[in-house]
Amino acid sequence: MGVIGNILWFIFGGFFMGLGWWLAGLLAAITIVGIPWAKACFVIGQFAFFPFGREAVGRKDLTQKSDIGTGVLGLIGNVIWFVFAGVWLAIGHLGSALLCFVTIIGIPFGIQHMKLALIALAPIGKTIVDKNAAVRAGRPQL
Repeated sequence: MGVIGNILWFIFGGFFMGLGWWLAGLLAAITIVGIPWAKACFVIGQFAFFPFGREAVGRKDLTQKSDIGTGVLGLIGNVIWFVFAGVWLAIGHLGSALLCFVTIIGIPFGIQHMKLALIALAPIGKTIVDKNAAVRAGRPQL
């Protein structure tokens, strides 16, 4: 079921939102200072292309260890991200979600866009895992 969902998602909007994430990553990489944000953009961009069957989780929840992206520097990075790119990607996902919610068939896609909008607000310190790994990390499967 996840494969069919991913194919339909990719055709009906996931492609464009994934490209939006990759564009944000390219712009961040050009600045050199933005390379940590660029890495997050490319990882989440791949997730935006094919989100079904995978989940975004905090690295600290997954590994039970703190790192540079899960501490104070990660918080500062997320604030900077929110101001320069996060809000725009979140608006794109919210607009796409509204379009998907118009049809009954599009509701699962709208829900995925809402999840991606939340990730767009603060992506630093997150990683993408299979749903089974998300459950093992203590996160309920949605």
